[in-house]
Amino acid sequence: MCELVQKYNVPGPRYTSYPTVPYWDMEGFSEKKWRSSVLKAFGENPEDGISVYIHLPFCESLCTFCGCHKRITKRHEVERPYINTVLKEWELYVDLLGTKPVIKELHLGGGTPTFFSPENLRILIEGIVRLSKKTDKIDFSFEGHPNNTTKEHLQALYNVGFRRVCFGVQDYNLTVQRAINRLQPFENVKNVTEWAREIGYTSVGHDIIYGLPFQNCSDVENTIIKTNALKPDRIAFYSYAHVPWLKGNGQRGYKESDLPSSVEKKAQYEMGKRMLSEFNYKDVGMDHFSLPTDSLYKALENGTLHRNFMGYTPSKTKLMIGLGASSISDSWYGFAQNVKSVEEYENLVSHGVIPIFKGHILSSEDEIVRRHILNIMCQFETEWSSKERQTVDFNEILANLSELEMDGLVEINNDKIKVTDKGRPFVRNISMAFDLKLHRKKPDTRIFSMTV
Repeated sequence: MCELVQKYNVPGPRYTSYPTVPYWDMEGFSEKKWRSSVLKAFGENPEDGISVYIHLPFCESLCTFCGCHKRITKRHEVERPYINTVLKEWELYVDLLGTKPVIKELHLGGGTPTFFSPENLRILIEGIVRLSKKTDKIDFSFEGHPNNTTKEHLQALYNVGFRRVCFGVQDYNLTVQRAINRLQPFENVKNVTEWAREIGYTSVGHDIIYGLPFQNCSDVENTIIKTNALKPDRIAFYSYAHVPWLKGNGQRGYKESDLPSSVEKKAQYEMGKRMLSEFNYKDVGMDHFSLPTDSLYKALENGTLHRNFMGYTPSKTKLMIGLGASSISDSWYGFAQNVKSVEEYENLVSHGVIPIFKGHILSSEDEIVRRHILNIMCQFETEWSSKERQTVDFNEILANLSELEMDGLVEINNDKIKVTDKGRPFVRNISMAFDLKLHRKKPDTRIFSMTV
């Protein structure tokens, strides 16, 4: 296994989209084309519902492991103007759709959503729901910071429909916490987890990261033992993505030499995965584990598991609208990203402009490749028909898969490929074999995190 780790530990995408953002065709993209793709996706079956992601970018302090778009401030007067802008942006999309949409799932991400007061979060969600059709099958979830999520936050969001919450744990070792500027006692995580269950949340998740600076296998072991004591319904067991070259990234305060080696990092993953299995957590997809009773595992079992910019979700919607600065929307036929600056975002929306600044409209080849990568990421297998061979060069893809097959990471039979148990840790590398854009134009500089 160590030899395979060394061999396949290369820079690669996480495939929350295909094509990946560095390969978007900016020149072929326009706001007009984006609007058309939104209407096309929504019009095909509006009663199927849409997904909504809301980016709340503010944080009171910088966690140095984080690669997300955020704004560090302690000035809470920024809350209401930002919420008003998000609600105005939502109005712009509802006007475009021409009718109130059914919201199938909604997620609050960040940043730190619980930077906002419980009252302001209530105002935000009630404003979104006011312009949508009511349904009993809504999946509302949010990311909570254990240090500032109060019982009032949990109750206020529960009252407006939230039943799922995920808390960022990362690691319980104090040295690691100091390096990533995330001092967070176990007691804080225990409190918010128990409050959520007491209030009535049906799914509580914890995020754990391996490969952090100064982290070793004992740290990961200790973190997972403590996590299991609280028995969250879902666990995201992420590989730390070291991407300090990204503009505005806060990954500093430690050197690359402070990070575990690829072999040590892989040992952390293997040990963590084994422990999670022993604690009855099922391997759902890349980085994600859940109890058999959770909707995420049930979605894997019944074939409805989906992956998009929100990560893994229990059901698929064609249209996902991203609201807020830096949010990315997905119409299946195209992607569009909002401007990243909070000030520019608020200015554009105040003038009635959907605040996108770049995107990509998928070609027929893109759609087919995307479908296969989604199948690999969500079901660990995919197959192709002769009709699809007419528009996609499967000979090139099969050539890319040949070495993976020789190493026992995939099995190929006729027009079907299946990821083996041995290959599951390398699902990003397997997906890369299908990434025709990546193979046709290798990046000149490092733009992705390492796959291991």
